Amino acid sequence: MAQSPPGGSKHPEPSYGRRNFLKQSVVSLGVTVHEYVKHRDAEDVQEEQPEKRRTDWLRPPGALEEARFLESCTGCGECVDACPHDSIRVLKDHHDSDGSERRETPVIYPDERPCYLCEDFPCIDACEPEALRPVGNVGDVNMGLAVVSQRICTAGQGCNACVAPCPTQALEMDFTSLAIRVEAARCVGCGVCEHICQTVNDHVAIRVVPARLGV
Repeated sequence: MAQSPPGGSKHPEPSYGRRNFLKQSVVSLGVTVHEYVKHRDAEDVQEEQPEKRRTDWLRPPGALEEARFLESCTGCGECVDACPHDSIRVLKDHHDSDGSERRETPVIYPDERPCYLCEDFPCIDACEPEALRPVGNVGDVNMGLAVVSQRICTAGQGCNACVAPCPTQALEMDFTSLAIRVEAARCVGCGVCEHICQTVNDHVAIRVVPARLGV
């Protein structure tokens, strides 16, 4: 019976060991390259995704009731250009309730840049289709209503940064309960308070509910 060479099991052929090493190295390199390409392609897909924006945006001052606004607005962008604070943005990919595509329309994202309630309302003056109608004074504006989430509001820790900047004095600090209160009759939904809150806090505790949603 043939016998294995002495010590054959303890000392494998050197060339065989090198072949295994090279083979494993190539396989390992292939796996590394595959993982790199997979993660790179995933990052590219992520970067190409459209920017997500909140859907509770506001219409500019003087906006008609939403259905009438959509009928009147031509998407000309004159109000966008007229806004001195760049508060009015263009809402893209907006669709009617029946699913048909609409032209672009003006909106305000209060957490990014609120409406500063210009005294002469240049955005309204610029609106030839009259989708934005003249208002008597600042108090007649109705873009929405500020609502405070007392659970995450830091008023109990001494924060009342949103109170003083409110252009209609609709906010007050209740020092008895250490809470921010909103006077609904004075609030016009400009979003200044929301913008201030997200600037000074980790969590936004005050949001403007848009009038177009039935506020």
